[in-house]
Amino acid sequence: MTDEAIDRLAPLAEPVRRALYTYVSGESNAVDRDAAAAAVGIGRPLAAFHLDRLVAAGLLDFEYHRRSGRTGPGAGRPAKFYRRARGVETSVSLPPRHYDEVAQILAEGVEHAPIARASALEAAVRHGHQLAASLGAHDRTALIDGLENRGYEPIEDEAGVVRLRNCPFDRLATDHRELTCSLNLAMLSALAGDVPEAGLEAEPVPPEGYCCVALAPRE
Repeated sequence: MTDEAIDRLAPLAEPVRRALYTYVSGESNAVDRDAAAAAVGIGRPLAAFHLDRLVAAGLLDFEYHRRSGRTGPGAGRPAKFYRRARGVETSVSLPPRHYDEVAQILAEGVEHAPIARASALEAAVRHGHQLAASLGAHDRTALIDGLENRGYEPIEDEAGVVRLRNCPFDRLATDHRELTCSLNLAMLSALAGDVPEAGLEAEPVPPEGYCCVALAPRE
């Protein structure tokens, strides 16, 4: 399994390819070759070459659609658009470690022990306070940067709601969603509560491609 993970990540050793992957992964919508090329300052043919190598490695997905949204004669040829591959999670540890297996075991135990579950929620709250203390500043920008550093990939919508494009605990949530989302909500509630200047509060939301928690403006 380690060899497979290393092979999958190997294409990112090339700086231009890594820059393209970072750009595409950071976008909410799929991007075409022109946008990707402009973002990293290279020509379109070179961008196309590297993007397709990332697809071959399983790191990006692609789709075809017309930029105009029109169909039928005269609508133009469909363009190729890229987005981060769904359902792909790769990590490398040398020597191999299996922390995710321990997390699964602990989650199974907590789910069947009310006292342990309550203790886990308390620990999540404490961890949220610790995250707030580590921010260095206590304002909205610092809070969002802290979420970015934790891998949540926050984006703010038109209504001022900070949605989290990535769940750092996605693999655990697959089999233990209710427990994982409860712990995540407890942790982020404590974090937001310790940064009142940000004017945000954590609330549960349907995942719909995002994390199960969003930070909404305080009423």
